[in-house]
Amino acid sequence: MTDKLAPHDRIFCAIDTTDLAHAIDLASNLSGVIGGAKLGKEFFAAHGPQGVREVAKAGLPIFLDVKYHDIPNTVAGAIRAVTPLGLKIVNVHATGGFEMMKRAGEAARETADKAGVDAPWVIAVTVLTSLDQGDLDDVGLAGPISERVVKLAELTQKAGLDGVVCSAQEITAVRAACGPDFKLITPGIRPAWSSSDDQKRIVTPRDAVAMGTDVMVIGRPITKADDPVKAAKRIVDELF
Repeated sequence: MTDKLAPHDRIFCAIDTTDLAHAIDLASNLSGVIGGAKLGKEFFAAHGPQGVREVAKAGLPIFLDVKYHDIPNTVAGAIRAVTPLGLKIVNVHATGGFEMMKRAGEAARETADKAGVDAPWVIAVTVLTSLDQGDLDDVGLAGPISERVVKLAELTQKAGLDGVVCSAQEITAVRAACGPDFKLITPGIRPAWSSSDDQKRIVTPRDAVAMGTDVMVIGRPITKADDPVKAAKRIVDELF
């Protein structure tokens, strides 16, 4: 539940770069200021597991944002491969289906036990925050975004995963459907003083916390600031 998390623990910085030195520098500077670092496909494609290990040395918990989506056996194998890194969060796509998600969760728990690390939260992406209703219509996914997100969240919970990635605009509906202990990770968060960039469904950090999010992923308002640490602290302060 969100009330178990300190304000700074709710913020993970999206470090979307292929520059390993820059990623390590950002993580080192932000350690102790926020709750963790999100490393995405750009970073993982360039540096792989060893790059994750190097960034993790800074002391920030790691959200490995690789959004696995494949046949169940392949996704389970991928989760087994990354779990020994000691991740805080790793994700898959909910549209991969029940069996894929179930196998991913089982693989994470079993591998963590064998490796002697804490099992990561295995969460599922519902609908990307870069997409709006028109985008879904264009690819033939009819129906309101909120209904699709809730249905995917319910499937994720049924599969035994820890939570979902969803827009803050769907938090209330997902909470009602899945309960208070289901983890909600919310990208597309922008402070009022920053630009929206390419995110179409956004809210401010304070609004997201009021709605009940667990973890907010915030990138450019921190990483592109003249002083990333100062920007991160400003966001944290706004949550009180």
